[in-house]
Amino acid sequence: MFQLSDKGRGVRQMFDDIAHRYDLLNRLLSFGIDRRWRRFAVSQLNIPAGGLVLDIATGTCDVALEIAEQTDSSVKIVGEDFTQGMLVQGQQKLETSSCAERIMLVNAPCEEIPHPDACFDGITIAFGIRNVVDRQAGLSEMFRVLKPGGRAVILEFSNPRSRLSRNLYYFYFQKILPATGGLLSQRSAYQYLPDSVLEFPSQEEFSRMMGKAGFQRLQCCDLTFGIARVYVGGKPFG
Repeated sequence: MFQLSDKGRGVRQMFDDIAHRYDLLNRLLSFGIDRRWRRFAVSQLNIPAGGLVLDIATGTCDVALEIAEQTDSSVKIVGEDFTQGMLVQGQQKLETSSCAERIMLVNAPCEEIPHPDACFDGITIAFGIRNVVDRQAGLSEMFRVLKPGGRAVILEFSNPRSRLSRNLYYFYFQKILPATGGLLSQRSAYQYLPDSVLEFPSQEEFSRMMGKAGFQRLQCCDLTFGIARVYVGGKPFG
């Protein structure tokens, strides 16, 4: 059984503590742009009728529901998260959705996905890979459970390439976001967000990590001046 590190347990507790405000703060602090980013990320999947999709770090199920919206009604989705509080919020959201019967929730970490080899037609993880303590292990697990020919789509915050965009972005992330988050929730959680983004590997380094895990046909796409980035990797046949 996978044992979370002290850091992992701290991150899990933090998300448990802010779960009840997570959706509200996401919409306010991203001005609603996060919805567009998720739609684009999900559009990069290629899921056949009757397929099975894994959404890691599913949180309150925004991406899982978007997958259901964009795929055939025969497609099933597994939403996985290592934070119980987020899954509680996600389950409440599913109860008001017509897609609820297509989505199953599982409490598990990315580093130890509790599913057999090569069972998913596609995998997504949105704004979650930076919270995985052992990212290389997490990527390897994603590769393991993906079917040959399937795609993993990773949506994550990034650092804009333009100096002007980067300066504005850093000011918002390091000054405004923690203060605003602190008024409505826990300031420490919204200080963690910019800190975790700044320490996240560069596009080149993270692409190398995906390649090391086995992914091929790697693609990257910047969104909204490089504030967010989508990585797509395929699992080869044979």
